[in-house]
Amino acid sequence: MSKLLNKPLGDHGRIHHVTPENAGWGYVGFDLHRMVPGDTASGLSDDKEICLVFVTGKGHVTAGGKPLGLLGERMSPFEGKPHSVYIPAGTDWHVKADTDCELAVCSAPGKPGSHPVRVIGPENVGQEVRGKGSNVRHVTNILPETEPADSLLVVEVITPAGNTSSYPPHKHDQDDLPQESYLEETYYHRLNPPQGFGFQRVYTDDRSLDEAMAFENGDVVKVPKGYHPVATCHGYDSYYLNVMAGPVRIWKFHNAPEHEWLIKA
Repeated sequence: MSKLLNKPLGDHGRIHHVTPENAGWGYVGFDLHRMVPGDTASGLSDDKEICLVFVTGKGHVTAGGKPLGLLGERMSPFEGKPHSVYIPAGTDWHVKADTDCELAVCSAPGKPGSHPVRVIGPENVGQEVRGKGSNVRHVTNILPETEPADSLLVVEVITPAGNTSSYPPHKHDQDDLPQESYLEETYYHRLNPPQGFGFQRVYTDDRSLDEAMAFENGDVVKVPKGYHPVATCHGYDSYYLNVMAGPVRIWKFHNAPEHEWLIKA
């Protein structure tokens, strides 16, 4: 199995735990908590800012000692927009599940006190359609670069069955602005129906990294560098939650030159 593909650690509790230390990079962290009613998840952000995303379900959220109420409403990531919470560095947080719940904890370096805690409700996130034909996908911008944060970029993408996504292949692994930014990235994959699978390839121009993976429902793929296209299979819609971070909070990517003709086709 590819070293970039993380299978769930179980079906309850913290089932994913990606850190800069165990991923071998410098910025992105990603945890996924699968909870039943009454379960709790908590943490202290220390020197990392956090974006909590209710992938599914509802929970009572407290951050910095202040209750934020019952958040979340969708019971499937394929239905509606998410509830999320931005939590600055140096702030404690706590979530108690009200229903079955999948809570993503997205993290990256931050400066204590640089931004306030804020709820990012469904009404606060924009949606867009990218691509044409069999390259169409539906994007929900949870924490784009136009919204305040120190390092984090967080986005959801739904790709219809049989379509490609993160395609034509692009990369963002060079700190070479304004041409390209360096951003590490994680993909948390879900499928509908859940017994499906899809494919993701992560590769560099010189093929020193070239991994092709079949991901299943609940898997995480790490993208330390290189191009990283996704392909769905007939009958199975794809959802993924992306977390990106790097030294500069700008998403500036470079398309694989041999495939750029697809953009103009």
